[in-house]
Amino acid sequence: MITDITLGQYFPGNSLLHKLDPRMKIVLTTMYVVVLLVMKSAASCLFLTVCTVSIMVMSGIPMRMYVRSLKPLWFIIAFTGVFNILFSSSGEILAQFWVFKITDEGIVTAVKLMLRIVLLIASSSVLTYTTSPILLSGGIERLLSPLKKIKVPVHDFSMMMTIALRFIPTLTDETSRIMSAQKARGADFETGSIFKRIKAVIPVIIPLFISSFRHAVELATAMQCRCYAGDVKGRTRFVKYSLHMRDWVSLIVLALVIVCVVFLNRIRFGGYI
Repeated sequence: MITDITLGQYFPGNSLLHKLDPRMKIVLTTMYVVVLLVMKSAASCLFLTVCTVSIMVMSGIPMRMYVRSLKPLWFIIAFTGVFNILFSSSGEILAQFWVFKITDEGIVTAVKLMLRIVLLIASSSVLTYTTSPILLSGGIERLLSPLKKIKVPVHDFSMMMTIALRFIPTLTDETSRIMSAQKARGADFETGSIFKRIKAVIPVIIPLFISSFRHAVELATAMQCRCYAGDVKGRTRFVKYSLHMRDWVSLIVLALVIVCVVFLNRIRFGGYI
């Protein structure tokens, strides 16, 4: 399970999504997430599923990586679906036992919510997979730069996000190594009651905290040795951001997708909206 966490990983490539300006990718991802949250009809769900899969293919990232990003959240996705199926009271009753009722609208609602969660995770993964943490933080800093006028520490915020994204894979690998070392000493993380499993994780958490603090101290020392002073006045930028035709075309395509979703939300498919 630990090795399935791919958040924060960047996969170099030469696809169109890799070449997009990070600021535009952040804006496009935010708008796309909003579109996923407002999809209602079955037609719009099908349309956005096709769009999301197309974006994943365009990224050039193997599909198995997107599947791996979903594995740690399968329990939450399944729980969301079961909860909506059992506790939905609207629609025609298909089955009933004890205090639970399974209705047709409850099943449709559960499928929509589960699909929405999957698409949200997949679309967000495209952003992190095709954008390096440095470019991502730089894009966020430039998008939030107007907030500097009201004394918001935008640079510090983007730097913290960069460090957090950078160390997610590192801490994941560290956790995997600690668990392997504990298993070699006889620890069991896969059998027994839930309380036994939680107790078995304690010997992993303590070394992980110690390792995290050690990484933090080493990083702080390295930054000080390089005379890092934050967003000082007159500081120059190594990476220059500029919008190209492909960025504006991507924005126009997303605008067309939004128009299509608004139209498809009004279409009934199979008796359900």
